[in-house]
Amino acid sequence: MLKRPFFALRGCWLAGVLASGTLMASDETMDQAAQSVEAQQTQSELQQQINSADEATRSAIEELRRLERETRQIETTNATLSSRLASEAERLQRLSQALDTLSDTRDALPMIEQDMAEQLARWIESDLPFLTDERLARVESAGNPEAGSAERIASLLEAWRAELAYGREVDSWRGRLVMEGASPREVEYLRIGRIGFYYLTPDGREGGVWDEESGEWLALDEPARRQVRNGLRIANDQRTPELLQLPLSITANDQGGQP
Repeated sequence: MLKRPFFALRGCWLAGVLASGTLMASDETMDQAAQSVEAQQTQSELQQQINSADEATRSAIEELRRLERETRQIETTNATLSSRLASEAERLQRLSQALDTLSDTRDALPMIEQDMAEQLARWIESDLPFLTDERLARVESAGNPEAGSAERIASLLEAWRAELAYGREVDSWRGRLVMEGASPREVEYLRIGRIGFYYLTPDGREGGVWDEESGEWLALDEPARRQVRNGLRIANDQRTPELLQLPLSITANDQGGQP
């Protein structure tokens, strides 16, 4: 029987020991690797959870901001609507009040129309005596009973406006002059607002100014007649406007009753 050397047996034993150690080391490495992979997976899952939480937080913040904007818009709209509703409520209240008094207003309209017409007629009759028949006819036409109430009032208002306009105009026209003790004759009339009313014969040799205080025509001298002639040319756009030196038909006291 052959015997192996002792060192050979010892070498085999060392090899077995080394192999066993290597296996043990390999198992530990694999465990560590497995633990590392597991740790990485856990870390990745945590990071995903953090990312998801961050995304949810951002979404929640954006949603909150959107809701805040919508809330401000709603508040602004409500404020505007509240103001409009208040105005509309006030308008409806006024309409309601007007409807409540409509019947009374309709009943009062005839008296209002009559009063307007009478006041206007009195004003014309007390005014300078220019175009008196034409002006009174306008008032009478405005009170036409065949027209509707609204139309009559509109016509009366228009007559009032025409009378007010006379106070701002310079006007001239040809007409008949009737004076006590003299035959009617054709003259040229000049009116300066409601403060001056004059006439001049076609030959320019006679002229007069209406004196409101005495209620008659007063004769004008030659310088005054020249001024009337200039005024006629101005009224007919034949001369540039200028200051006329003429006596007035009314005094300061007479103007107290004029509008």
